[in-house]
Amino acid sequence: MTQFAQKIALTSLIVFMFQSLGFTQSPEKITINKQYYGTLDQILDRISLEKGILFSYNKRKFSQIQIADNTVNQPLNKLLDRWCLISKTEWYQSANNIINIVGRNKTPGSESAKPEAVKTYSGAPKKFNILFSGKITDSDTGEAVPYASIVVAGTSRGTQTNQDGYYTLQNVPTDTSTIFVSSIGYKIGRIFLTPDLPKSKFEFQIEPSSIEVEEVEVKSQKNAVMSTNDKISSIQITPRKLAELPNIGEKDILRSFQLMPGVSGANEGTSGLFVRGGTPDQNLILYDGFTVYHVDHLYGFFSAFNSNAVKDVQLYKGGFESKYAGRLSSVTDITGKDGNSKDFNIGGDLSLLSANVFAELPIGDKFTSLFAFRKSYKGPIYNKIFDQFNTANTAVAVPQPGFGGRGMNNNFAAKVSSYFYDLNTKLTYRPSDKDVISFSLFNGTDNLDNSVKVDGSTSGGGMGRSFGSDNSDLTEYGNLGTSLKWSRRWNDKLYGNSLISYSNYYSNRDRSSNRTTTDADGVATIVKIGTLENNDLKDFSFRSDYTWDVSSRNQIGFGLKATNYNIDYSYSQNDTSTILNIQNKGNLMGGYLQSKFKFLDNKLTITPGVHTTYYDVTKKFYAEPRLSASYSLNDKIKLVGAWGHFYQFANRITREDILAGSSDFWILSDDQKVPVSKAIHYITGINYETPDYLFSVEAYYKQLTGLSEYSLRFEPARREQAINYEQNFYTGKGFATGIEFLAQKKIGNLTGWVSYTLAQARNQFDVYGSDYFSASQDVTNEFKIIGIYKWRKWSLAATWIYATGRPYTAPEGGYNITLLDGSEKTFISAGAKNSRRLEDYHRLDFSVNYLLKSVDQKTERGNISFSLFNVYDRKNTWYKEYQIIDSEIISIDKQFLGITPNLTLTLKLK
Repeated sequence: MTQFAQKIALTSLIVFMFQSLGFTQSPEKITINKQYYGTLDQILDRISLEKGILFSYNKRKFSQIQIADNTVNQPLNKLLDRWCLISKTEWYQSANNIINIVGRNKTPGSESAKPEAVKTYSGAPKKFNILFSGKITDSDTGEAVPYASIVVAGTSRGTQTNQDGYYTLQNVPTDTSTIFVSSIGYKIGRIFLTPDLPKSKFEFQIEPSSIEVEEVEVKSQKNAVMSTNDKISSIQITPRKLAELPNIGEKDILRSFQLMPGVSGANEGTSGLFVRGGTPDQNLILYDGFTVYHVDHLYGFFSAFNSNAVKDVQLYKGGFESKYAGRLSSVTDITGKDGNSKDFNIGGDLSLLSANVFAELPIGDKFTSLFAFRKSYKGPIYNKIFDQFNTANTAVAVPQPGFGGRGMNNNFAAKVSSYFYDLNTKLTYRPSDKDVISFSLFNGTDNLDNSVKVDGSTSGGGMGRSFGSDNSDLTEYGNLGTSLKWSRRWNDKLYGNSLISYSNYYSNRDRSSNRTTTDADGVATIVKIGTLENNDLKDFSFRSDYTWDVSSRNQIGFGLKATNYNIDYSYSQNDTSTILNIQNKGNLMGGYLQSKFKFLDNKLTITPGVHTTYYDVTKKFYAEPRLSASYSLNDKIKLVGAWGHFYQFANRITREDILAGSSDFWILSDDQKVPVSKAIHYITGINYETPDYLFSVEAYYKQLTGLSEYSLRFEPARREQAINYEQNFYTGKGFATGIEFLAQKKIGNLTGWVSYTLAQARNQFDVYGSDYFSASQDVTNEFKIIGIYKWRKWSLAATWIYATGRPYTAPEGGYNITLLDGSEKTFISAGAKNSRRLEDYHRLDFSVNYLLKSVDQKTERGNISFSLFNVYDRKNTWYKEYQIIDSEIISIDKQFLGITPNLTLTLKLK
């Protein structure tokens, strides 16, 4: 460790001890009792070590300034005033007791000044307990910054901007108070109020943080990729930070969430989120207000969201507010970019997987637009994924009781071709400073061909056979969504938005197989087995949400929502036997009311609420009461808790298929074959947070009823009767429980987090027995380490994940039955439900990122990123497929990707 690094580490430890014990003093009360000589940065380092004070300043600049002043018996504030005069800077002490030395004010009083372009007012206040409102925007693009934290320095009074960047802060002590503005991905902003500064419609710009940071300057800058906020069990991510994390081939929003505590990161085969024992369909995904029902690209290895089109993402892991409804587990709320309002901008990414371009075009002062398009191409990563599908099909003969244990030799050849694309468009019009009208469009589509040809031979018992199989696997799926939203700030206390939206999920799959078997005598037998599966979901919705800031201690939220569903699903075999043909139509109408109360000088926050829905299919009302609370023991320790009821009416049903791997489809609940599902959440936790660190523990329990699954495994029991395949829907219940531990370092050159989750997810279906069994998404232990180190223009990151293997159901034997059309089909006899587990999952990823700047070194122009996925080439199993050929059960391990490098070039004009 270098001498400088040792000093910084020792300083941080001393300061942490001083702050924890409450010994930190203001500069006016600190007297320097010795003489210092040297450069200004050296003197500040010594004072920091001896007095337990942290400074934030430009290390490079201060190392060029020699100090020879008399420092004996001098108050620190007077010395700082003198040194700031020499260095043409100014200083202030932030709420976290860090002394920040920044550049001098150039545009005092500017209503949209940058954080460092304001100066403390030294006069007496003229007004008290004032209301302060306005908007927070990005200093580079002019875009609104959603969910930014706004806090009055030295108090617990604060608020958050809404999705459109507006804020209302009530009962600000004086019109000379200092206000801090912070948001993940941005430098901390400071508003120094003065009596003459506007207190309404105050637009304040915060500056995006950069990968390029000074050695000491980073002490006051949050460099975290993820952040928590005042809402219980919530996580925030900004796409601008995603380039710092390792990736397979794309900066991926949902994949990044899989690195967070409580979200399973052990399933590369889907970008969907398994949150606290829930399934991806139990996670509500909103993109600019419309619901997205499918998020996967390329067999699930990538999500369908283009990071160049996304501004902010919020994940609520449980106990979410009453404004959200329709899902059992969690909510992912995505806000799309509006587009640069200051200048035309164009840019894009080129990786070994895809090409990605975007353009931002402002027209006048009131109109902005953004267009983004991404498409895969047959590059190295594209080819590697499909090679994986070839090499993963390494079959091994599995001797089974009663089948003779014959040996088998197989050759597999895959004809794989595929592509994906997605398109994002956002148009925003601001007719006044109170109104925002926006149109958003998203379309993500995949076309996949994963056909496989199998040739092989068997031997054993004096017999020999050859066989061949042509397996077609053609799939097209995607999601189209659009919304038109009108937002209005009616006054300083009332804000509302209304939108209409449309979402369409579609999936068409043809999986058929022609099998030819030739025995030792040259007699050929041809068997045709196939499935055709189509799912089409249409969602037409309207919603209107309002927020009323009644006082500094009370905020009321209320709204209405209506949704019309039209869902079709068909599943057939051999083009002759229709298994299911379901056509669903239904309407949801509902509303919500919630109120946030603050007590005990804002230490205690309680948010009761209720969401009520009328569902015309069942002709019933469903009430969802909810309650959340938090209590701050002091400025560092907070207790949190939440409870609530949640219903889900559109369900993605698992169709169990032990031979080829289970799949799923969307249908509506009808309280007959598919009941309305319900969850009850119980959450409690404790957080310890300082400016540098966050330590968090949260425990949860979810009680689940109305779970549904579809399976044909019990059909032979009724083979002598007329078969009604709709009777193969089975209903059950379950629970998910666990505890999450998180330790995060938020500030400095080295940031990151360590998390551990101990969890259990269990289901019980009468058809499988009276005992609870492990749910398919059950992961008992999950451990994650994420580290990011920054040095000037370089950023290095590494992530490591370990997880217990997921459960699966294995076959025990096989048999033939006669179908309605007279043909025969081979079935397997399944073992106990999810009684076995895959091998444990673990993976190490690494990345390095280099910042590209303009010739004058003032403007960021992009970056070059290199990622190495699965560094030590771990052979993690995705799932198992089985085939029965000549009474032999063939086990096929589908494996995730091995070691995979990726190189990405990102460029932009502005």
